[in-house]
Amino acid sequence: MDLYMMNCELLATCSALGYLEGDVYHKEPDCLESVKDLIRYLRYEDETRDVRQQLGAAQILQNDLLPLITQYLQDKLLFDAVVRLMVNLTQPALLCFGKVPRDPGSRHCFLQVVSYLQAYKEAFASAKVFGVLSEKLYDLLQLDWEQRQEEDNLLVERILLLVRNVLHIPAEPEEDKSVDDDANTHDRVLWAIHVSGMDDLLKFLASSSAEQQWSLHVLEIISLMFRDQDPEQLAATGQARPAKEQAADLMDLEVLRQGELAERRSRAFQRGSRHSRFGGSYVVQGLKSIGDRDLVFHKGLHNLKEHSHDLGKEPRRVPKRRQPAWEAEPRRRSALNVRLFLREFCGDFLESCYNPLMRLVKDQLLQEKSQQHDETYYLWAVAFFMAFNRGRHFRPELVSETVSVRAFHFIEQNLTAYYEAMLLDKQEATSWARRMHLALKAYRELLTTVQEMDRSPDEAVRDSSKIIKNNIFYLMEYRELFLALFRKFEESRQPRSFLRDLVETTHLFLKMLEAFCRGRNNLVVQSKRVRRKKQPRAGQAAPPALLCVPQELEELWPSLAEQLSACAQPLPEDVIPFDAASETPVEEQRAEAMVRIQDSLLGRRAPAALILLRCAREVWPKQDVFGSPQAALEEEIQLLRQILFAPLPRQAVPEVEEPGEEEEEEEEEVEEELASVQVSEKEFNFLDYLKRFASGNVVKAYVLLLRGYRQNSAHTNHCVAKMLHRIACDLKMEALLFQLSVFCIFRRLLSDPSAAAYKELVTFAKYILGKFFALAATNKKVYVELLFWKNTATVREMTEGYGSLSGVRRAPKWTPQEEEELRELYLKYKGVEGADVVGSILAHLRAPGRTRKQIIKQLVRLGLAESERDFPKGTRLVLWTEEQELELQRLFEEFQGADDILGNIMKHLTAKRSRARVVEKLLSLGLVAERKELYKKRKRKPGLPGMVLHCLGGCTPIAPAGMGDQRSPARCVPEGHLSPPPSLVPAGLAGSLLWLQNCLNRVAEDREEDGTAQPVPLVPLLEENEDAMENQGFQKLLRKVGVRAPANEQESFWRIPAKLSPEQLRRAAASIAQEETEGEEGSLGGPDSGPEQRAQALQTLRLARRKRGAPAVPGERQVDVGLGGCPRRQWTGWGGGQGPEGRGCCNRLPDKGSPGLGKGYKSGQAGSGPGILPSCLAPKSS
Repeated sequence: MDLYMMNCELLATCSALGYLEGDVYHKEPDCLESVKDLIRYLRYEDETRDVRQQLGAAQILQNDLLPLITQYLQDKLLFDAVVRLMVNLTQPALLCFGKVPRDPGSRHCFLQVVSYLQAYKEAFASAKVFGVLSEKLYDLLQLDWEQRQEEDNLLVERILLLVRNVLHIPAEPEEDKSVDDDANTHDRVLWAIHVSGMDDLLKFLASSSAEQQWSLHVLEIISLMFRDQDPEQLAATGQARPAKEQAADLMDLEVLRQGELAERRSRAFQRGSRHSRFGGSYVVQGLKSIGDRDLVFHKGLHNLKEHSHDLGKEPRRVPKRRQPAWEAEPRRRSALNVRLFLREFCGDFLESCYNPLMRLVKDQLLQEKSQQHDETYYLWAVAFFMAFNRGRHFRPELVSETVSVRAFHFIEQNLTAYYEAMLLDKQEATSWARRMHLALKAYRELLTTVQEMDRSPDEAVRDSSKIIKNNIFYLMEYRELFLALFRKFEESRQPRSFLRDLVETTHLFLKMLEAFCRGRNNLVVQSKRVRRKKQPRAGQAAPPALLCVPQELEELWPSLAEQLSACAQPLPEDVIPFDAASETPVEEQRAEAMVRIQDSLLGRRAPAALILLRCAREVWPKQDVFGSPQAALEEEIQLLRQILFAPLPRQAVPEVEEPGEEEEEEEEEVEEELASVQVSEKEFNFLDYLKRFASGNVVKAYVLLLRGYRQNSAHTNHCVAKMLHRIACDLKMEALLFQLSVFCIFRRLLSDPSAAAYKELVTFAKYILGKFFALAATNKKVYVELLFWKNTATVREMTEGYGSLSGVRRAPKWTPQEEEELRELYLKYKGVEGADVVGSILAHLRAPGRTRKQIIKQLVRLGLAESERDFPKGTRLVLWTEEQELELQRLFEEFQGADDILGNIMKHLTAKRSRARVVEKLLSLGLVAERKELYKKRKRKPGLPGMVLHCLGGCTPIAPAGMGDQRSPARCVPEGHLSPPPSLVPAGLAGSLLWLQNCLNRVAEDREEDGTAQPVPLVPLLEENEDAMENQGFQKLLRKVGVRAPANEQESFWRIPAKLSPEQLRRAAASIAQEETEGEEGSLGGPDSGPEQRAQALQTLRLARRKRGAPAVPGERQVDVGLGGCPRRQWTGWGGGQGPEGRGCCNRLPDKGSPGLGKGYKSGQAGSGPGILPSCLAPKSS
């Protein structure tokens, strides 16, 4: 922009600043007001940033602002105003425009602002300017907090922001083309920072506990200082070149040498330049031209290898959205003096600043005291300084703050968050991909540091490494991370450098995991499974068909009666007759239980029907629906006969879908409302985990990286070859690599003159080609398979024969008779108003096993319908008729006072509708004002006043304090023990005691089987166990039984020490089990309670114990324990729960919906009553 186009007011303001005479700058009297006016102009500039461009073109910063701060340092107001203005002028162009503009006009303005910023950076490459800033910053930091004013803090922040803005300015493209060891503008700015002493002030701010508020500013400045540096090269500066780097250079020289020799040999075979033009033409046999004839080649034979049918064709244009992602510029090596200064700075920073600064920054990130995306500076610092520490002299204590399980968890969380954001935010996918690449580098450096710790001569360091590996290999999130990144890799969003780092990180993780599994026979890891309720598919086991003909039922009954007569002996009653996870209340599931009994009889499973009948009788004893409790076997047989012949109402069978091409996509859909994560443990098998990488998406990513084998480093090619070797040799799935693009790479590799430098890849290519031609001798179709990427099922069919996967269900073909019947039924029901055409066809179609989706597809194929959208899913009746509205209004008036208005209406409604449609109609008719009026009302059972409860375990009953007060619960105290005070009885402790007992028993069994003992961590997987581990009373119990607390910051869990023998562990578990069993048995109602309540209590306890696999007889105890010693189902009696009334071993009967039994029991979850604490936690009796 020319000066004569400058705004007149802006020009007058700039002229009022002052003038430069030689090396002395003379300010005008209105200089301070003019600086403030420029700040005001910048505040109101337009979207093209015209004021900023005009000030840049006039070089105000170089000619006026910098001389002002260097010569008028003592003028505090002027210095503060000039720094404010310079911070505004030097802010990044992306902050000014928001994003890189797309239209040419705005983009030109953006580039113009960038060019002015580069000129500013050149002016700041002066030790004099940074000397003034350092001196002012030093004076401010010398002030105590009592003397420092708010203006001083603002000036400190502005100076740090000014340094940040200057370092953030990108380098000019011409400077990036300069050779290594040449100083560019960024290097000169760094040298000015070093000469002025600003680097020492940054180290002071990073290490001082009194200046913690500037931690993120300092970390951002340091990250910009080292943005062009490679940490390993920087650590090796000033030292002799390592042998590894020299070997890599020799290999590169050998590749170039082999290429030159090959070019010489090819020129030797060519004819002289004076060769006749009539050299002849050749017919290439086996190579077809455009037609059916062989190709005629009109050039010399030495050019035959370079022939291609693509010569002369216009290359296919790749759309912009599919072009490969932009690669970062290659790093250049700075001048030697700058690298030496940066190396010394890194060493001092690691010694005194790294651990406290990283701890402080992470706390601010977790407490959300930082700005958006500030965690990227933390991730960069982890990757850079830990790599520098490895390359210099590996000392793990210098980076101990970021070598922990918490650091792994923090980085994994950010990596997963970036991954999900990249999939959702399509517009900013490339930005999220860059952040994800930064997190991946930090994750890789953590793994590399842990691997380096394994080689440490210090035993404590090796133990810390073992603890970290135990944790990261145990959790499923760390194992599934790489598979997820490979599945969603897109070349258009993520650069090739990200794929390279991902491949190398995966190689390192698999190498460490394989070595970790090698010395262990039974490695147990965590497994998570998402359970979803899905519609049954075609071919799944359906309920037995109803035998509606009475004659057939009469023929079936004699065989059932014979089976029932043989059931005189007691049968196991371990069946739950209701669905605890269902939304339907237990009282309303009686009809479903009756249907299950009938289905068992129809399926000729008479003993199962009898067991189900007896269990249902215990759950629903009222009205003797399932017989009286004292019923004999003959009465039960007669009752089962009545159930068999009864016409029970059944729910409509849900529609099933056809297993087709969309089956895999449907299985991946997450139904959030119905999904639940089930955490368990399983034994880990490395080969089973490796099979997860044998998929098309993973192989495609590796082949994409293999395509540029010449540009890859030797380590990268080794990582690619190792993974492909694992798939082909270890998993015997070499057919996954039978793809034409892979073979093209192999052809280029084998014909490469420098193939000797890629021996590993050449050997692997020959192995794969040999396997392919061996398979082609028996399977000629394998040549066609080269055109497609394959999955494991296709590989199995290729090697074992097509059709070998007999378990795959395919839809049967339509015969002409079935198509004619389908056409007739469609024409018959097409004109019926308000009818579901497909549902009617499905009900009257003779061919069994057809699904709704198959019928719709066939109608479209026959031309009877245009598309599948003509048959939307829904209820059969779409519109409400007048009679139906009157019926709905009548039912609402009838059940308006009931507890469940909507449930009663749904039962008695003639035209079956969904609950949502009925609610919408009630709202539209004005019968209810809001949905809350239709919610089911839950009543609380009144307490029994003056009731004294007795324990079954020999406890002394204690009456309530006030017999007339219904809120005072009865308590009981075990003989020989006093009840602990409420402060030591946290809710849910009984379940935690059971978990601790199971862990002790399991460790005792393992130590007896293995004959060896090693410390075993107690890993709580349930939330109640985690809360118990933090409880002081529970920790006191752990110390009592000999469990050791975490020894240092590297340990997160309590551990069962190796010195405890199996006998000692069993004795500790037995003492816990005895007290816990007494607490559970002591939670039943005593004889003073009503017989109905007592019977209900006994039935509920038996059912709860059957869920856990425990016997119903008091005194015996058998717990269904999951892997890792965690009980799958826990029920601790009726101990009150979270309220103050829940203290003690047997309280009053709980109200409906109370924490003890109500909701928790209905949903199949554990109650939260505390039960009885062990004697070591209870106060000793006097």
